[in-house]
Amino acid sequence: MDDLIRNSLLQNIHENKWQDIRNQVMKLSVPEIADVFLDIEPDSRLPVLRLLPEKVSVAVFSYIPSELQKELIEHLTTDEKRKLLSLMHPDDRTRLFEGMPDEVTKELLTLLSPEDLQESEELLGYPKESIGRLMTTEYLAVYPDWNIGQALGQIRRYGKLSETVNNMYVIDRHELLLGVITLTDVILSEPSDPIEKIMIKDIVTLNPYDDRERASEIMQEYDITILPVVDSNGVMLGIVTIDDVFDVAVEETTEDFQKSSAVTPFTTSYRGTSIFQLFHKRIVWLILLVFANLASSGVIATFEETLTSYIVLAFFIPLLIDSGGNAGSQSATLMIRSIATGDVAISQWFRTFMKEIGVGLTLGIAMGSAATVLGLFHGGYQIGLVVGISMMSIILIANLIGASLPFIFSRFKMDPAIASGPLVTTIVDVCGLFFYFTIARILLRV
Repeated sequence: MDDLIRNSLLQNIHENKWQDIRNQVMKLSVPEIADVFLDIEPDSRLPVLRLLPEKVSVAVFSYIPSELQKELIEHLTTDEKRKLLSLMHPDDRTRLFEGMPDEVTKELLTLLSPEDLQESEELLGYPKESIGRLMTTEYLAVYPDWNIGQALGQIRRYGKLSETVNNMYVIDRHELLLGVITLTDVILSEPSDPIEKIMIKDIVTLNPYDDRERASEIMQEYDITILPVVDSNGVMLGIVTIDDVFDVAVEETTEDFQKSSAVTPFTTSYRGTSIFQLFHKRIVWLILLVFANLASSGVIATFEETLTSYIVLAFFIPLLIDSGGNAGSQSATLMIRSIATGDVAISQWFRTFMKEIGVGLTLGIAMGSAATVLGLFHGGYQIGLVVGISMMSIILIANLIGASLPFIFSRFKMDPAIASGPLVTTIVDVCGLFFYFTIARILLRV
């Protein structure tokens, strides 16, 4: 959205020019309106939402983050809540319930029609982070003994109520999934053509208990945008569409980035997060890392005699630990991403470990050679030898630590993204100092 339009709209909202606001908002798309909601003062959000036509307001409400939904739902009247819930798609409604406190969810469930209540309870009955929580039951279905003309009639009758009309699923009288026909098939075929002869029988499906990331992996692998969800007997339960899968992928990636920066993940956008919330999410890790860094001070204190005898060793401490931290962070980042995308499986840890030994050795030799030259210029051949061997050892160890931690966390059912740059750097700092001074003590005979 153009900044001029945004600023003009925000100014009108601030001045309560409701007619101008309505005229401006109606020229925007749903994503643009939802984006503006992040910048609107909290007291003005509900009046702006009420200005919108019913279907647009529901679409905008479904689009905004969970924290804003929670804020708005608390101020809606009972009738407004009932109307809103009745018009939402089942998957959007499930996402809303997931973001609400239990007591609010219970209240909202009482406002649903019997059909919507049964549907919502079924979707909420699936585990969190599962496909069942992500799917919608609003899809188009046809029977194999129908023809294309009847399928077209089905689109006309129920297309507006469906999540998408791009695919129609062929089921039998017991709702077993038999195949799929696309909108392209319907348009290009004759009305009298039988569905059974046109439908695609070899289709990829999901189970409602699969992890959400499974949908993203399959869509990427097969280059498709809609996936049917079936139970263990092949009965059609619903569909998962790429817009929902994309939202999940963005959330997962954002969470990984936050964890990799030693920030406790937060569900709202940065713009929608207060200073206190950002402080709370960051301070815990920073304090923990401070205590972890005390180990580095302990190592220096242990080798105080060595450092006093050869004060020139202090000159190379930043060079060595920074290089080790950088190498460890590189390795950890590559491994976290490889595990997340499925490029590397947890069972392949040994082969990966051996590969990283080779990478660490080559990097260590290259950087160790450069460090040796620096050591020769600043402290003579003995210091050059100490610094060179230390650099090679630190790079190798840092590379192995960075590559191993994501596997270790995954092995214990923890998010590998926890093996973040700050955590790896802290561990490498301690190990690097210990190796540096140990090598110095041995070679310099201190």
